[in-house]
Amino acid sequence: MLKMHNTPAGRVFDVFNTIVLGLIGIVTVLPFLYIVAGSFATEAELTRRSFFIFPETFSLEAYKYIFSTDTFIRSLMVSIGVTSVGTLICLFCTFSMAYPLSRKHLMGRNFFINLVVFSMLFSGGMIPTYLVVKSLGLLDSYWSLILPLAINPFNLIIVKTFFQNIPIELEEAAKMDGATEFGIFWRIMLPLSKPVLATFALFYAVAIWNDFFSALLYISDGTKWPVQVLLQQIIILSQSMTNDAASMGANFVEPPDQSLKLAVVVIATLPILIIYPFLQKHFAKGMMLGSVKG
Repeated sequence: MLKMHNTPAGRVFDVFNTIVLGLIGIVTVLPFLYIVAGSFATEAELTRRSFFIFPETFSLEAYKYIFSTDTFIRSLMVSIGVTSVGTLICLFCTFSMAYPLSRKHLMGRNFFINLVVFSMLFSGGMIPTYLVVKSLGLLDSYWSLILPLAINPFNLIIVKTFFQNIPIELEEAAKMDGATEFGIFWRIMLPLSKPVLATFALFYAVAIWNDFFSALLYISDGTKWPVQVLLQQIIILSQSMTNDAASMGANFVEPPDQSLKLAVVVIATLPILIIYPFLQKHFAKGMMLGSVKG
């Protein structure tokens, strides 16, 4: 393989790959750079210029408008808390269910696996899910944002496949040393599954952080809204105020509209971007480990 890369054709191929991948990377990053730059730009510049990476006039009006509400920090803390607790619960439920299903001696194993696969293809829908959440008394509770998403069937299948690929000799050796099933899971399986843990921690965290529809359905108390719902309300409020600006008088300060939308995207995306570098080294490895065998 090394000799192939040292040939003229191999070097040309490497240069071609570098150029193509570099162009794809630039095309991928440019929209996000525009969003960040637009969130710091003025409304006039956003109206005049269709695309830019550096704003002509640096403005913090959009962020000042967002942080002007006292409820923003509270909603941000709600999202951080729900995402953190929800991710831990999702990982616990997924891994504690995937490990027993990966053991062939489990009684009724095929039945439970078929139930998991069935849930991947069919779901009760929005109204039955709402009725279940209501009957459990979870309305206006943070648990309504966590428990319905506790186990993702697709993630469960991937983790189960990963556990199946671990050599059975490790389990047999641990049993000979007197380890229990829980001890094997806690002391052997979980340490070996750190890449998978990191990968699905990121998956669950992103899913919970971006989920605002559940809060719209189950949370009617505005003090318990996550930041996504609050930002949506801020946009709706700013649009209504902009439409009524003509009737508000000359002293009315019109809130930023386009830059506000871009600032909302930046705020909603930034926490995940901060977390991702710490999990990135495990991400690709974790995805491959659980998908080598069917």
